[in-house]
Amino acid sequence: MSISRRSVLKASALFALVPLAPKLLSAAEQKEHMDKVMSKASEMKYVSSLVENGEVITGAHWGILKATIKHGKIVSSIGLNDSKEKVKNPLQHVVGDQVYAKSRIKYPMVRKSYLKDPHNSKPELRGKDEWVRVSYKKAIELIASAVKETREKKGPEAIFAGSYGWKSSGNMHNCVVLLQRYMSMGGGFTGITADYSTGAAQVMLPHVVGTLEVYNQQTVFPVVMENSKVVVIWGANPMVTLRIAYSISEGSGLEFFNDLKNSNKKIILIDPIKSDTVQFFMDRKNSTWITPIPNTDVALMLGIMHTMYTTNKYDKKFLDTYTTGFDKFLDYMLGKTDGVVKDAKWANSICGIDEKTIKDLAKTMFENRTMIMAGWGMQRAHHGEQPHWMLVTLASMIGQIGLPGGGFGFSYHYANGGNPAAKAAVIGGMNVGKATSGGAAWLQKASAVNIPVSKIADCLANPGKVIDANGGKVKYPDIDLIYWVGGNPIGHHQNINNYVKVWQKPSHVIVHDPFWTATARHADIVMPTTTSYERDDISMSGDYSNLNIVPMKALVKRQHEAKDDYEVFSDLAKEAGFHEQYTEGKTPREWIEQFYNTALKSGTPQGIKMPDFKTFWDKNMPITFEVPEEDKTYVRYADFRDDPILNSLGTPSGRIEIYSETVAKMNYDDCRGYPSWFEPAEWLGMKNKPAEFHLLSPHPEYRLHSQLANTSLRNKYAVSDKEPIWINEEDAKAKGIKNGDVVRVFNARGEVLAGAVVGKHVRKGVLKLSEGAWYNPDSKGLCKNGCANVLTMDISTSKLANGNCPNTALVNIEKYKGKVEKVDIFEEPKNMREFRI
Repeated sequence: MSISRRSVLKASALFALVPLAPKLLSAAEQKEHMDKVMSKASEMKYVSSLVENGEVITGAHWGILKATIKHGKIVSSIGLNDSKEKVKNPLQHVVGDQVYAKSRIKYPMVRKSYLKDPHNSKPELRGKDEWVRVSYKKAIELIASAVKETREKKGPEAIFAGSYGWKSSGNMHNCVVLLQRYMSMGGGFTGITADYSTGAAQVMLPHVVGTLEVYNQQTVFPVVMENSKVVVIWGANPMVTLRIAYSISEGSGLEFFNDLKNSNKKIILIDPIKSDTVQFFMDRKNSTWITPIPNTDVALMLGIMHTMYTTNKYDKKFLDTYTTGFDKFLDYMLGKTDGVVKDAKWANSICGIDEKTIKDLAKTMFENRTMIMAGWGMQRAHHGEQPHWMLVTLASMIGQIGLPGGGFGFSYHYANGGNPAAKAAVIGGMNVGKATSGGAAWLQKASAVNIPVSKIADCLANPGKVIDANGGKVKYPDIDLIYWVGGNPIGHHQNINNYVKVWQKPSHVIVHDPFWTATARHADIVMPTTTSYERDDISMSGDYSNLNIVPMKALVKRQHEAKDDYEVFSDLAKEAGFHEQYTEGKTPREWIEQFYNTALKSGTPQGIKMPDFKTFWDKNMPITFEVPEEDKTYVRYADFRDDPILNSLGTPSGRIEIYSETVAKMNYDDCRGYPSWFEPAEWLGMKNKPAEFHLLSPHPEYRLHSQLANTSLRNKYAVSDKEPIWINEEDAKAKGIKNGDVVRVFNARGEVLAGAVVGKHVRKGVLKLSEGAWYNPDSKGLCKNGCANVLTMDISTSKLANGNCPNTALVNIEKYKGKVEKVDIFEEPKNMREFRI
């Protein structure tokens, strides 16, 4: 047998940890010590050498970070390029807060009733039952048994592993891929389609422009700066949302908008909320803030377009050359199909913007090179398919699509869309894999079962139900096991009270998480996992630019008994008999090296220079790639405009489809063949309102959804230890609410407490309560922390996309007069048993 030097060194290090005189210890003490020895051995396998004192480079959604370590502890963190950036990112300074949070899950935990009998576990006690600490081995055995039993008795479609969320930035520890790799190799699972962010638009826009569009590269920032005369920021808040990226943010977007502010361009901001972005631009000349009634953007666009048409300030040649179906849409706009003329007066009656402003917008947009930068919030609403379709139609009438600085863009506010792409060698990752045995048709079929992410609660409540979806049908599987990693759905999903109720139906709920979120608290088995700062990884920075390869080095040792998701799933694969196939015999460090070497190999023929992996890793600095000059002049749809036949779009006609024959043939009553105004299920203009105020729940200023909620950033925004809710000063006066008051916000779906922020930050009749607050109910179900999704509607945008509708919700508000209980979601649960099984 061949013994390598590396294995000898590992063995030496391991035995060095064993006590010289074990006979002096009791049996229990010896067992406890050996557990520590094996844990340390595992640590050595999964983490490279750590810096005891010094600075280490890593990455996160909020940027490339430099952490300072003293005596093995994180003492501070900062953006690597902080000194050069004009717009600072506060999210970069709380690395230590995450690692040392009071809400860390320290050990594998199992719900008491489930541990007593997994087949009669009283699922109605999820979120209320006691927790019992178990060994890692016991937890693995319980999970493996539940997965095996469910698959054998009810089929793979009974396992929901469509785990969704903002996982780690790293390519190695992509927990969703790791979960689904394990499930695929084991025989299949039920997954998801679409996402919460762009659920309506990403299904609608392929019918209109032939691509998802919401995640495509934009006309680049330098071109906008040079050519655009008017920039319309419609329903977007880039000064907040550009603090993050899905991979690692490279920060260019915030710098671009800072330069835009200092330019002489006209900036038009359309938003019912005086967001951070509105505030950022409104202290300059030549900025205008327009505040439509929520969910009425489509009506405002129609009023603008009607004005363009009747004043002959629209581009007929563009419509004739590059679009199809404008004539059918025109009949609708002029009222020939329904008897309602969609002019500025009609639009004013719905959206609340005066006719003069609407007409001025039509003139300004047509007569100047105009870039419309639209957000995603308006499509997270009832009939959310319509706003982005209508906006493409508006841009088509303006006729500047494909011209430098003109047209539209749907991701300027996301992950630095608009930063020119570098000539880069791109780091890849693991694949999901496939079944390791059999290959029978039922396995393949089960692996392909998917439901729209917004329909999870409906699926759990109604197994076997068939719904319409984008021209087809989806039949809900009978879910009996939920396995969730990398997200916090009890907080992220709409109408939480209903969601918690249906979450009690499956026999097994398994959650991996570093923290005691509401989702973890409603599980049966909880596995404590590492934060991204306790493990090695690698990733790109710049979702669109691929500007850097970033080493994501572990900063500190794994806390308590936390394990990497890769280790957990590797051990589960071992229990299931496909450990070798799952791991391919590699440690995380070896996977990371493989990812790097694959990029190195692909980049070499292109003349991309990269050091060998060891040099890269030891240097502990990002590799920055050059941006070719031609990529600095990229214009979205320029090729299509130059030759619409040779560079046709991916639609049936090859052109922009203002009228879609495909959609029309679906014959849905809630989505026509052309963009239209539909009255939302709840809005301020309805005759019999179920509540008084329109609640908007946009992205928070100091979190990424629910991530970072348990850090010191909360001190910057919490009001009376609650999530802040913005209310117009006139509405506050009428309700007897003062700044800083604890208020009760409620409707038929639930109730929450929040801290009042009174001012002119929102349109009258509108409230703003950011999404992502950790759900923290009291004994009666009142959320003490102000989680907005207690109040939101869990309905589909339409039969076409089945997107989610959190921004369609009416609520009431009043000063709270009851006893204010402490927010305790950021601590460990009180109902935990200390003994170990």
